[in-house]
Amino acid sequence: MKYALIDMGSNSIRLTVYDLDKNSFKILFKEKIMAGLAGYVELGRLTQDGIDCACHSLRQFQTTLALLHIDNLAVFATASLRNVSNTRQAVEQIRMETSVEVEVLSGEAEAECGFFGAACDVEMADGLFADIGGASTELALLTGGQLQKAGSVPVGSLKLYRDCVKKILPGKGSQQRIMAAVQAAFDGGSLKDIPPMERLVCVGGTARAALRLCKSLFGLPENSRSFTRAQLELLAEQLCKADKDAADLILRYEPERIHTLIPGLMLLRYMLERYQVSQVTVSHYGVREGYLRRRIQPAL
Repeated sequence: MKYALIDMGSNSIRLTVYDLDKNSFKILFKEKIMAGLAGYVELGRLTQDGIDCACHSLRQFQTTLALLHIDNLAVFATASLRNVSNTRQAVEQIRMETSVEVEVLSGEAEAECGFFGAACDVEMADGLFADIGGASTELALLTGGQLQKAGSVPVGSLKLYRDCVKKILPGKGSQQRIMAAVQAAFDGGSLKDIPPMERLVCVGGTARAALRLCKSLFGLPENSRSFTRAQLELLAEQLCKADKDAADLILRYEPERIHTLIPGLMLLRYMLERYQVSQVTVSHYGVREGYLRRRIQPAL
């Protein structure tokens, strides 16, 4: 059967259509809208313009699904609606205007879904899983192939840019503010007691962009899925100069992330240092596939 999922993230809203049965799935196509919902948060609330943007994006996807005669649909939101004070109002208005019921995932549920999604194509026995999003970062610890702990901190690439950066690229002052915000979030959250682990499996746009740039800069094979902490350090050092060369590099490979790539890489670098990670592997799958495995397929 064909089934559609819409993931309402803080940076992008993504539609993925699957062909699935109870035990397997295949991605038929993907589409995304760079809605930037985190940019519509003022005084802790998602503004009316932000709610309108979410509704408009959903209606665009509904039109696509109607043309394809796909009726099976589930919609979930992450930090885009979880980390605002008017979650209930926003969800209700979206339902009234689009007839879509949005499930708002808790930070722990998002981390768990991300882990189970990544496990679809990356073998994990011992290590960490991370999902760097626009307004939050999810982290999970696994040992012996079992999920031991999962949680979320309210910092992500778009939120860090919006809260800490004054220009297009972050200068020294902005970088100091980014690092202070990241450290405070990790020290004050449920993830502060996670032990060091050698390996990190990562999903999300920041991780994919880091892998693509590492392939280009360090001549990694095109089919490579991993990069080292040392390679990320060199990449981050080059981009954190925040000069014309850094801007040109981002515009050449990741133009949609001109504002958010450096904050996202600084956040990733912080996690590698904090948890003493030596290697990062990027999964093709993530929270959407985990949601599919945990919430949709068992009910078929």
